[in-house]
This record gives sequence, structure tokens and C-alpha cells, in this order.
Amino acid sequence: MKKNKKVHLPYGRQNITKKDIEAVVEILKSPTITQGPTVSLFEKKIATKVRANNVIAVNSATSALHIACLALGLEEGDWLWTSPITFVASANCALYCKANVDFVDINPLTGLMSVEALKIKLKKAEIQGKIPKIVVPVHLAGASCDMKGIRDLAKKYKFSIIEDASHAIGGMYKSKPVGSCEYSDICVFSLHPVKIITTGEGGLATTNKKNLAQKMYDLRSHGITKDQRRFKRESPGPWAYEQQTLGFNYRMTDFQAALGISQLKRLEKIVSERNKQYIIYDELLSDLPVNLLKIMKGVKSSVHLGIIRLEESNSKSHKKVFKFLRDSGIGVQLHYSPVHLQTYYRDLGFTDGDFPESEAYAKSCFSLPLYPGLKSDEIKYVVKMISKALDV
Repeated sequence: MKKNKKVHLPYGRQNITKKDIEAVVEILKSPTITQGPTVSLFEKKIATKVRANNVIAVNSATSALHIACLALGLEEGDWLWTSPITFVASANCALYCKANVDFVDINPLTGLMSVEALKIKLKKAEIQGKIPKIVVPVHLAGASCDMKGIRDLAKKYKFSIIEDASHAIGGMYKSKPVGSCEYSDICVFSLHPVKIITTGEGGLATTNKKNLAQKMYDLRSHGITKDQRRFKRESPGPWAYEQQTLGFNYRMTDFQAALGISQLKRLEKIVSERNKQYIIYDELLSDLPVNLLKIMKGVKSSVHLGIIRLEESNSKSHKKVFKFLRDSGIGVQLHYSPVHLQTYYRDLGFTDGDFPESEAYAKSCFSLPLYPGLKSDEIKYVVKMISKALDV
């Protein structure tokens, strides 16, 4: 890095090329900028990429989680369990359906939902008659959870699975793309600008079950169908559409889909570059008292985030290191503060000590800059500043 140059290295940033812009402009100049054919084309290309039978494109991953829950029949009185270490949307989707939320603690090495903790919690829930209707494992930082372990428990205890793969498009699990729904009912991706690929804002739901797909197609567009073969009442004419359920306007525009199609062409290249940056960090950090979150065998992470954990840390020292790096122009961030300790969730009855591994994680972890275009000397600068912050 050039000396005296003001440093600003965010933890993530979008990567927009000239071809991306041209693809969007082409649609903006076309007769149809929304509800046209480009969204369907994007869905087909995603389906091919992740080897899923059906893809539903929507305006955010939050919307995708919401309609996924509704499609699976989540309602008042039901329970949804997810990880505390996630964005609030993974839990909020249950509350939108008037269902109850609870959490499963994480594996401290990976930051992912602990299958062992899930197993123990399910045994207790069975006695209490509170088996969740849906479990939402979160593929934090782009690395898949132990989906086989979770799927085996789903079969035993009869719950559905929504993979929150907001970070993980381009990742693999047991040689199959994340999103293939080999071990789940529905998988959700985010297309927010800091994610692996983007449509500005946007989200995707994938599923191999035709009935779930149809419900989600309907729910994203006001609960309306224009397919007269599906009408429940006699059609008054060729202009008619029929609202069959209460849905939402969660649609993606065609120019967003055009950006998605253009970005999707670079998915492998982007994931490869992120993995190379992760390896450089891993090598340079090897002599420092920090550890990158472990990626389990059989998992290829899309490396949405490079999260490190301080070996010795508490709230005070964590904050001190965090501030030193921010003051050095390094935009580290905590992904995430435990959801159950958010004020809203505290008001629902959650408190400190409920999920100790997640709470310890939040006092020792943060995400490093990692995105396409980040240079090796910038990574070296980040590591140098971490070393200074730790005084080693």
C-alpha cells in the first residue's frame, strides 16, 4: 500500500462492472422493466446453477424467509428455532406469522448451529410438547451447516427446514451446491449489495417441492394468480386475475434480475477470489492469537465473510481491538450481535446467559475486509494492524 494514503477498507463492498451496468440499461430501455420475462430467466439460470427444481425471486431475503414460513404453514402457536448468531430477519420471519421464536446455540469453532445443542434441545422440547415446526440453520459467512445432521433430526422429530443461505450462494455441501435443497425444504439466498452477487436489494427461495413453490409464487404477488386453469370461480373474461390468498408485493423488478443474471456469470470467479483471500489471511494470521472460523470437511464456503475469533478476549479487550482497527481505517464489523439479546427479544423474555456460546462469540469475533478487488498488500496491512492491536 502507498504510504500516506488514507486507508478505508470496509468489510465488504459490491462489485459492479461495465457489463453489469449495460445489462441493466438494456432492460431500462426495454418495454418491460417489471413483471416481464427477465425475472423468469434469472430464476431459470439460478435453478440450473444450484440444481433446484424451482426458484422464486423476490425483493429481499427477508421477504423470501417470510413467504417460506407461510408456505410451510407456520402460524400462531407454532415454534421456529434458529441460531442467535444471525441477522434478525432469520428470527423475525416467525413473528411475522405470529409464531414463537427460540434459538439453538452455536458451535464455537464454526459459529454455526450446533447439531449437538439442537439434539439436546429437541429431547427437552419433545417432553414439553414444543417441537418446532421449522428450524432455520444459518450458513454464517458462506459455510454450510451440518445439514445431514440437521436433516436426520428433522426426520426423527418431524420438523421442516429452511436453510438461511443468505451468505452462501456459490458454496457447496457434500459436493452439491448450497440451494439444491438436498437436505431441506426451502433454501433462501440474499442478493444485498455486500453479498456474493447482488441485484441491489433482492432475495431468492429455492425448493424442489412444486406445492411450496406455487405457494411462494402466489404470496410474492398479492396472492394473485393469472393462470385461469387455477381459478376457483368461473373466469369473467380473458382480462381476469384471481386473488386466492392474502399475499404481498415482494416482487423483484426486471432490471434487478438483469443485474443478477450479469453477476451470476461471475459467480465462480468471485467465490474463487474470496477463497484465495481467505487463504492469505489464514497464512498471515497463523502466528497471531486469533483463529478464522473453521470450515468443516465436506464444505466449500463461498467466503462471504472472513470472521476471526480472538483467543483471549472479553467485552473490554474486544472493544479495544475493534476500535483500534476502525481508527486504522479498517471497517471491521461484528456479524452478529446475538439476536436474543436485542432489546426487542429481551422484551420477549430472553436474557443474558441463555445461549452462552453465542454470547462468548460476540465478545471475541469480528469480520475482516474481504471482497473482490481487495489486494494482498491491503490484507497484509489488516494483519499488521491486528498484530499491533494485540501488541504481539
